[in-house]
Amino acid sequence: MADAEEIRDELPADLNAVGFVGAYDFPDNSRRRVPGYIYLGLAAACLTAWILRHNHRAVLVNNGFLLAAGLLGALGILCLTSGWKLGLDEKEALAKATGAVGWPIGHASAQMAWRGLRSRPIWRILAYSVEEPPKRRAFVVIDAIDGKTIEHFTEDNPETDWNLTKTA
Repeated sequence: MADAEEIRDELPADLNAVGFVGAYDFPDNSRRRVPGYIYLGLAAACLTAWILRHNHRAVLVNNGFLLAAGLLGALGILCLTSGWKLGLDEKEALAKATGAVGWPIGHASAQMAWRGLRSRPIWRILAYSVEEPPKRRAFVVIDAIDGKTIEHFTEDNPETDWNLTKTA
């Protein structure tokens, strides 16, 4: 069992929201392109090594380099094509959600998620109406690239009994 001093795994500072006070800027999804370029560079190096050395009966360079080049190239292309630039942040998504549900939003929570093979970013928003206690609630899904409302569901809030005291 490792000692607590030996554990060095931690979130990068821009992703660690513990103890953070103030407006939080969600990191842009386009950061996924950086590893994509690295994978493509490694794929090019593997392919170059295979082209230069595979016919010379080299011990260390075999057809595995060609396979690695193909896999790394495919992964690099996937990273590049899924590195979407966000079109709206969570505040703008909440404003779009207000338009989608048709009533003023009070308490709300926005969460980034991804859809499809290319991981297109979306905002998933859980919102309650502005009354205390809230009379309605909604779940809204908004595309984080173009701001279109993908789907939404509204209902009367079933949690209407906010009385926390029990009667015997």
